[in-house]
Amino acid sequence: MTSGDGYRGRGRRGVLRAGAAAVLLGAVGCSSGGKPVAAPTSSTAAPTTPPTAPPTPPPTPTTTAAPTPAPAPLPNPPLWQPGPGEIQPDVKRRAVELVAALGAWPPGGQGAEPARARVAALGLAPGLADQAGRLAPPAAEVSLEVVDAQYGGILADSASVLVVCRQWTRQSDGSVAAGGITVDVRLSRAEPRWNVTELHPGDPGPAAASPAPAVAKVLAEPRIELPPEAVADLRSGTVHDTVPTAMLRLAGPYTLSVSVVRSGHPLDVFGTTRPSDHPLGRAFDVWRIDGRAVVDPATPRQLIESFMRDAAAAGSYNVGGPVAIAGSGNRFFTDDTHHDHVHIGFNS
Repeated sequence: MTSGDGYRGRGRRGVLRAGAAAVLLGAVGCSSGGKPVAAPTSSTAAPTTPPTAPPTPPPTPTTTAAPTPAPAPLPNPPLWQPGPGEIQPDVKRRAVELVAALGAWPPGGQGAEPARARVAALGLAPGLADQAGRLAPPAAEVSLEVVDAQYGGILADSASVLVVCRQWTRQSDGSVAAGGITVDVRLSRAEPRWNVTELHPGDPGPAAASPAPAVAKVLAEPRIELPPEAVADLRSGTVHDTVPTAMLRLAGPYTLSVSVVRSGHPLDVFGTTRPSDHPLGRAFDVWRIDGRAVVDPATPRQLIESFMRDAAAAGSYNVGGPVAIAGSGNRFFTDDTHHDHVHIGFNS
């Protein structure tokens, strides 16, 4: 019995050993022919090199477009106002207000209808806008300076005011062009303010091919101040040589500010049928002498009288101003129209 128990024990251990051997042989493996086959060698494969990525290009610099500069603003001078010594100052103020309404506007204010509205806002007939002519150039924006407002004539119930202007217009490319015009504004007495009845913008015409020698000297003379329309008159070749010659002679002892030469002046002496020397190119007006306005009571009368006498000595046959001067041949005169400027006329 004991031997039997011992046998069974050895037999079981034998079975276990046989099974272990079988497992070991199975781990080694067999071929179909019973020959042992070596187990695959577990070798470490060379690492695979990943494809090289192309280099990252440097960032492209971003160019920011420079902002378009805003166009330069147009000059914005204050509106002209009559000073002391004026006869009927509101007549001039009325004329200047209308010229400013028709000859200047902000962006978007161009065109006939806005112009009529601005005139109507002054209590004047909107149809006056249709007489503006060169005073209202075709531009998106215009500014205006009134250099001077002088009488072309003033009577009890009617008046002519010559409004002498500089203008600046915005061009389509944003640039600014400078120019100017003189406008003969006609008025009639009314209450509470005088009424504007007509506008006559000046028109000097085209410039001549080359200025006459005396004209060239006037244009280069710093002691002679000329508004744009007077410059255009001289350049047009329609002004007699006596005019620039007298200007140059007077520019020796004086600085003279010219208001009107030919354009923008009434065709006839105001209130008469007698032709004026201005439209014929035989006269010019001076509104300031040595920087002092003729109309200003503070301007020495002696200065004005001296200037008038020197104008006659320069060849003028007809000198008018605010000072009564006795003289032979009736070369000097004074009246209300000429209280604000000196008129210097020639008969050839």
